[in-house]
Parts: sequence; C-alpha cells; structure tokens
Amino acid sequence: MNLIGLIPYSFTLTSHLIVTFSIALFIFIALNIICIRKHGFAFFSLFLPSGTSFVLALLLVPIEFISYVFKPVSLSIRLFANMMAGHTLLKVIAGFAWTLSACSGILFIIHYVPLLILIPLFGLELGVALIQSFVFVILICIYLNDALNLH
Repeated sequence: MNLIGLIPYSFTLTSHLIVTFSIALFIFIALNIICIRKHGFAFFSLFLPSGTSFVLALLLVPIEFISYVFKPVSLSIRLFANMMAGHTLLKVIAGFAWTLSACSGILFIIHYVPLLILIPLFGLELGVALIQSFVFVILICIYLNDALNLH
C-alpha cells in the first residue's frame, strides 16, 4: 500500500491515520488473543517483570501498561507520518512544476528545475516506502515474539 502512492494520480492508503491505525489495532487485538490463549493469566506478567519489589511494582505496572496500550498508536503514527510527509512533498513539487509549465517565457523554462528535483526525491520516497513497510512488519514480529515468549 505504501508504493501505490508513487504512481501518478493514485492514492496512498497508508497516508491516512485511520487506515494505519485500523491495521495496527487489528494486529494488536490478534496478538493479545494469541497471548491470552497460549499463556492464560500469565499474560499479565508482561506488565511486571520477575523479581520486582512491591514498591517498584506500584510504579512499574502502570508505566508498562501505558506503553503496551500505546504500541498500536505508535506503530500507526510512525507509518502514517512518514508516508504522508514524503508523498505530500512529491505532490507539492509536481504541482509547482505543473503550474510553472502553464506559464510562458522564462517561467516555462524554469519548470524543468522542480521536475529534475523530483527524480532523486522519487527514489528517496521509494526507499522510505520500502523501509517503512519493513519496519512495520519487523515491529509486528517483535510484538508477536513478546506475546509468544512473554519476554
């Protein structure tokens, strides 16, 4: 879905927060179901590492719970922000070049400058799209590993 937006006049689904959050939330719920089915009540040991004193547990459990609940939020915002920023930059520069090409005289000749800038930016955005999908999948694998092994 990241690469679709690099095609002219197309739409990047992952540049919208609701799409990335829905994917991350669905995966988060699935991982919780897998963890609870496999470990039962031992699932709650994710929030309290072994060997922790009671006083430290009073501080550590809420912090661990908040960080656990915000995993899908951080996962979705990371993908959304990177996809939206890069694709928006490409579309703004392409629109600028298009506007300059409609002018006459020196402005028509200058419209080649933003078009030449688009070439390396397109390659950079291709790399960002691939890296962000890789990061998304790797983080999901890490979360799945935590759910299966209860770190």
